[in-house]
Amino acid sequence: MKWTDHISTIKGIGEKTAQNFAKLGIYSVCDLIEHYPRGYDVYEQPVPIASISEGSIVAIEASVATIVEIKKIKNLQIISCRVKDPSGMLSLTWFNQAFLKNTLRLGNRFIFRGKVVRKNGALIIQQPKIYKQEEYRKLLNVMQPIYSLTDGLSNHAISKAVDFALTHTLEDEEYIPKRVRKEYDLIQRKLAIREIHFPKSKETMMEARKRLVFEEFFNFTLILRHLKENKVQTLNSFVIENSSQCRGIIEKLPYELTGAQKNVLNEIFKDLSGKYTMNRLVQGDVGSGKTILAVLALYLVAINGYQGCLMVPTEVLAKQHYESLVENLSEHGIRIKLLVGSMTAAEKRRAYEEINNHETDVIVGTHALIQEKVNYDKLALVITDEQHRFGVKQRENLSMKGYSPHVLVMSATPIPRTLAMILYGDLDISVLNEMPANRLPIKNCVVDTGYRPTAYRFIDKQVAEGRQAYVICPMVEESETMEAENVLEYTEKLKEALRFGTNVAYLHGKMKPKEKDAIMEEFAAGNIQVLVSTTVVEVGVNVPNATVMMIENAERFGLAQLHQLRGRVGRGAHQSYCILVSGSSKQETRERLEILNKSNDGFFIASEDLKLRGPGDMFGIRQSGDLEFKLGDIYTDANVLKNANDAAKSLTMEEYLEVIEASPSLRNKMNSFNGGTL
Repeated sequence: MKWTDHISTIKGIGEKTAQNFAKLGIYSVCDLIEHYPRGYDVYEQPVPIASISEGSIVAIEASVATIVEIKKIKNLQIISCRVKDPSGMLSLTWFNQAFLKNTLRLGNRFIFRGKVVRKNGALIIQQPKIYKQEEYRKLLNVMQPIYSLTDGLSNHAISKAVDFALTHTLEDEEYIPKRVRKEYDLIQRKLAIREIHFPKSKETMMEARKRLVFEEFFNFTLILRHLKENKVQTLNSFVIENSSQCRGIIEKLPYELTGAQKNVLNEIFKDLSGKYTMNRLVQGDVGSGKTILAVLALYLVAINGYQGCLMVPTEVLAKQHYESLVENLSEHGIRIKLLVGSMTAAEKRRAYEEINNHETDVIVGTHALIQEKVNYDKLALVITDEQHRFGVKQRENLSMKGYSPHVLVMSATPIPRTLAMILYGDLDISVLNEMPANRLPIKNCVVDTGYRPTAYRFIDKQVAEGRQAYVICPMVEESETMEAENVLEYTEKLKEALRFGTNVAYLHGKMKPKEKDAIMEEFAAGNIQVLVSTTVVEVGVNVPNATVMMIENAERFGLAQLHQLRGRVGRGAHQSYCILVSGSSKQETRERLEILNKSNDGFFIASEDLKLRGPGDMFGIRQSGDLEFKLGDIYTDANVLKNANDAAKSLTMEEYLEVIEASPSLRNKMNSFNGGTL
């Protein structure tokens, strides 16, 4: 088989299964092989019943101590029994597996393995797998890959397909020069791919991961090099002057700009009026005041007779920015237009006409801004908000709508400057490292699961005072397909726990965009008091009335992402709170979360996260939203990123051309750039 072959060439994958793989973005053999495990399940020695703790996956060796009971609740059969070992007794439960009655006979001894949960105050194991002693011994210390799943695809099905593909694919796309592999101690690519899926040990998996992460960052740096070499610094076609006219808007603001805002604003104004086109990243912590800088830049462009546009990741956020721009600029004669995908065909046609005829000065929207039908007149400034939600290619597509417009990228992801200089190598970098004086610091607390009733009472109190709250649930670790059910279940539990009449709603990634937008609009309007959500709210809307952010299983998230989530509150005049609920009793977990507890400074948190997390994390805790590498994590793998960047920069022109020639996938990516741009 070849890497480019369709997924259906793999034995056992028919049309229906191929459609299920397509849901995961897997169409070819290469896509499958690069669908890396998101973690591993390691079968460890059984432990005494007395030593188990909530939230852990354990194996116990025990004898059946009671007869099996079967209860029926509607269409659900609950099978339960108690087992014992020398240290104590434990209840086990299964669902819709009545046949186990014949297996679980009194006195029979097995190894039971599953997740420990707490029900009605007692620890139990739900849905444990049952093994005979000799059967379990064969699995001891073996690392079983855990893949991201979708409906209709089991972990076993993906694992089996990957094994077949690796066995029957002869291609060996080794393109990193031998001297680079030797200098950075990298194993060969073919071995790395086998070991990342089916590692012999944790050590061999770490070696494989190091090689593949290096490769991801190496390719990324080469692509940036390609971009730079094919994109000379462009002369400024839109010289924007008269920045002094922004003083009127600044003086009318109900607050004074921070020193950092003033410095960055001067850098932007200098770029706009300079010799060359602006390509600048403004990196500011959550709440540092990036939006007003965008407003002022767009105003300046408009009064100079040009158009400017602002692209954001969601429709709800686009509408909020639109309202903010109208509030700040319409009285100054600036015409503002909203362009989003949910508009009717007639509304879009009218918007296209107004944009094309320059009947509007500032356009704010989502990806609708880069549709083919949109033609701008003198587009001088392109601003993208939340850069990590857009690919570089989308940013370039938008800038191609005009004749070399100025580009301003705004990101709230706190990345240490040394890493930002590598990751955003094609941009000048400005940092907003100062918070507005009128912002009340968020009060934080790190608690265990026993604190939940107190947290619910606190949320009740805040709602009674007219405030709102977020509750974040992590993705269920067994299967990503359970994400929606997890949120639904928690929503029902919360409805019972909170005061009658509290409007509790849910939000998750499996919902359609229109459904998500509708929920967020209702929450922003104050009609929903408590929103139970997955991390889809990380890049959300501005809800100044929301004062509580409660995050379940906070230990599953990276600190930078927890900080982003916390930034959803603390945006109004009222005191805000962040409750981090940890399901882990490990000391190192507590210490990591305490960093967030003690500081609201995103850049400090990112740098501390960088120090704490390392290769021992295996896959780390993904900083969801950061540049979309399949394996690499810019925090966990910061040293690998720096090494790969140095290696890519050290290539001679001859080596550089040899690398591109030897890697069809890298060459295809470079060929996809129009005129040499990403």
